[in-house]
Amino acid sequence: MLVKQTHQFEQQETTYFLGESLLQLGNHVDRNRAVLVIDENVERHHGHHLHDWKKIVVPAGEEVKNMATVETIIDGLTAHEADRKTTLVGIGGGMITDVAGFAASIYMRGIPFGFVPTTLLAQVDASIGGKNGVSHGKHKNLLGIIRQPQFILFDYSLPLTMPAEEWHNGFAEIIKYACIMDAELFDFLEKNREKALSRDVAILEYLVEKSVAAKTKVVLEDELETGPRRWLNFGHTLGHAVEKLEHIAHGKAVAIGMVAAARFSEKLMNYPTEQTIRLIKLISDYQLPVAFTSDKEAVFDIFKLDKKREKDVIHFVLLEQTGKATTMPIPIAELKLLLQEL
Repeated sequence: MLVKQTHQFEQQETTYFLGESLLQLGNHVDRNRAVLVIDENVERHHGHHLHDWKKIVVPAGEEVKNMATVETIIDGLTAHEADRKTTLVGIGGGMITDVAGFAASIYMRGIPFGFVPTTLLAQVDASIGGKNGVSHGKHKNLLGIIRQPQFILFDYSLPLTMPAEEWHNGFAEIIKYACIMDAELFDFLEKNREKALSRDVAILEYLVEKSVAAKTKVVLEDELETGPRRWLNFGHTLGHAVEKLEHIAHGKAVAIGMVAAARFSEKLMNYPTEQTIRLIKLISDYQLPVAFTSDKEAVFDIFKLDKKREKDVIHFVLLEQTGKATTMPIPIAELKLLLQEL
């Protein structure tokens, strides 16, 4: 069933089409005034549904989330003679939504854009909130902008074509929401593990809509990330470093980062050890890793340049209890010691 929601962010009104079909994209954007950005995987699985749209096809994978891909998109826009009224639509996972949103934000100083997230991770996290950008060198998402899409179309059938590893990958961000703001969601994930892992569509619909509501609530309160939006970075500071060093999927890296952040929370916030153990079990149950093997010095060298750093501190997201996060400015030197103790 299609559910339409409209949210007024500071900079842009965004409409969510929850439960809509990719086949209905033409109901929401004029195909004569739109250009699609998709990756090779989306072209293989869904390209036959999009044959009569103007398309830019780019390589798949996190390693091409860079300025070269943005330039490919801009070259495609100019080839299609896109003007300032053209809508760019990113159809794919988080890499596609990030680079498409960034390219749209800088082409002709900004054209309208929308998203059709096709992976679980993109539906519950990457497509929502207006963060668009690319990585640079060792640093994930170093270049970017906060600008909201005009619309996001959530087709619940699209993630069902994902390989098993990518399916598990998407649950890391859902577990994150449970940790930082929704203890009941944590309970639900524990009780419904088998159905979730077997790709029960009703469970998927529930988890996507809970996640969309959670992230949207935080972003509406703090679009430019000066306060509560920082909570959405739970597990990401160390996770982004591990992701770069170990060349693993984003969800896996965030899972490792959440366990580390829970351990830090034990030392700094008196977060109960039994709750960390509970988190480790949940992450493991969703077939995600809980420990990293990277060199700690190399991890530190990356995360000391994290975007949440201000002078000699990093605003690190910790847990007071399951379902309640807080942000603490931790001196870089202290973080290094905590990392060595992991």
